[in-house]
Amino acid sequence: MRTCSSLRSLPAQVLKNRLPHCTSLFVRSSSIAAVSLQNLGSRSIATASHSGFVNHRNVLAASLRQPTSTPIARLTSLTRQFSSTSATADSNKMAPVEVQQYDYIVLGGGSGGSGSGRRAAGWYGAKTLIVESGRSGGTCVNVGCVPKKMTWNFASINENLHAAKHYGYTVPSDVNIDYRYFKERRDATIERLNGVYERNWGREGIDLVHGRAGFVEPKVIEVTLEDGSKARYTAPHILIATGGRPSIPDIKGAEHGITSDGFFEIEELPPKVAVVGAGYIAVELAGVMGAVGVETHMYIRGQEFLRKFDPMISKTMTERYESVGIHVHKGHQGFKEVQLLRDGKGKDKLLKLIHHDGSETEVNELLWAVGRVPEVEDLHLDVPGVKLNENGHVVVDEFQNTSVDGVYAIGDVTGQAELTPVAIAAGRQLGNRIFGGPEFKTAKLSYDNIPTVVFSHPEVGTVGLTEPEAREKYGDDQIKVYHTRFTAMYYDLYPAEEKKQNPTEFKLICAGPDEKVVGLHILGLGCGEMLQGFGVAVKMGATKKDFDSCVAIHPTSAEELVTLR
Repeated sequence: MRTCSSLRSLPAQVLKNRLPHCTSLFVRSSSIAAVSLQNLGSRSIATASHSGFVNHRNVLAASLRQPTSTPIARLTSLTRQFSSTSATADSNKMAPVEVQQYDYIVLGGGSGGSGSGRRAAGWYGAKTLIVESGRSGGTCVNVGCVPKKMTWNFASINENLHAAKHYGYTVPSDVNIDYRYFKERRDATIERLNGVYERNWGREGIDLVHGRAGFVEPKVIEVTLEDGSKARYTAPHILIATGGRPSIPDIKGAEHGITSDGFFEIEELPPKVAVVGAGYIAVELAGVMGAVGVETHMYIRGQEFLRKFDPMISKTMTERYESVGIHVHKGHQGFKEVQLLRDGKGKDKLLKLIHHDGSETEVNELLWAVGRVPEVEDLHLDVPGVKLNENGHVVVDEFQNTSVDGVYAIGDVTGQAELTPVAIAAGRQLGNRIFGGPEFKTAKLSYDNIPTVVFSHPEVGTVGLTEPEAREKYGDDQIKVYHTRFTAMYYDLYPAEEKKQNPTEFKLICAGPDEKVVGLHILGLGCGEMLQGFGVAVKMGATKKDFDSCVAIHPTSAEELVTLR
């Protein structure tokens, strides 16, 4: 649906490109004044309704002939006639349901979908529709990156209060942690960001429909709107950017636990929590709760967590969590059953975890962090024939094309590097390729050397190959590894035992006679901010000699990466 408000504040060329192929205009008296009526006498304007479209060419012409004194008066008269005509058509059910035409339909208003839609509409004037079933911004804004980082900050402040004691500050031992207050402030920030997304779309002339979409024809989608009604849309280019959702194991009582989505709904911290999983989500959320004094139990299948990362990171981070009091239960075979003993919030909730050996554990909260699955069930991808892999992800090529011409996919729904900046970058490149000039015919995102950070305690940063991956790719005789482990200066005033609990550790993996840096892995205080610049260096193909030629910044932890021997 093209609203008049969506045509405001657009560059003249974009507006010129867009108006000729607008198939319908939903006229609102609050915004119609923004559209010039010059030379519209021969143009047909249709008012959209769920029952169809009403042709207002005659109404428009008649209105333009009226001797009203001002443009605003003519517009007011015009919109009244549109409104009454639409009502008559709706009541008589004279028109069939129409399929509304767009240049680009984006299924999912998260990071990737937004990035691609804004590039298509804002840069190239493509008539664009975003369909979103939840809150605008997707996983990252609502239940991912943003609330996670804010909660990491919240937990890190408690760690800083502990550090303050070693620096001579008198800190009360019973400092109150008002988690409910923090959550309210965090939620308000997220709500503001929801609005930012929608305002940005409006400025780019993008239409937004809230509802659940599914294919009914290869290039036609039907959206079930929030009020239960349905509307259909078509476009030559359709992007699937629906993301993913947390998975829950198929065991009795699993629903009594929460996922990472539910974690951000907690209003009171539980005294004791069980976290099931060994990936970065489990490690981040367990680290948060451990840092604020929650008795935290992690259940992992192997002997270490973060197993997809470099072995240095897996080993050191597992040891670090154990050393600060997080209980890591290794070789976990899953629970037989979860029982709800008492419902409530925080300390008032009580769960019983029944193990396969018959033993039992009682906790106040259970967090499932055992993976994510793509959001594809309601899309009816069998209608256009979009192929999925064995894990249910949409299969795409290097240009984000699916198995169906004109249907694309990006982000978590594809299972490719499930990171917000990756989805945004892929979406923008796709927008360039579809709607840009010939110079963008081969535009695509390179998935090599993508830096990523785990906001654990401490942070982890990584870019490039792990040591096992590098040895497999280049051969043992072509690999040289530089490694260091030390205590950051920040902890110099800590007792010796506490210093051991706060390591900083770096590894450079170099390949070939020129020692090109093919992997960089760091953990420790400040690594989250430290990695970005080194990510640029690795992406550019820097060598160990390039690192060595850079003058160190002293005293910092980062200087160790340019002084490794």
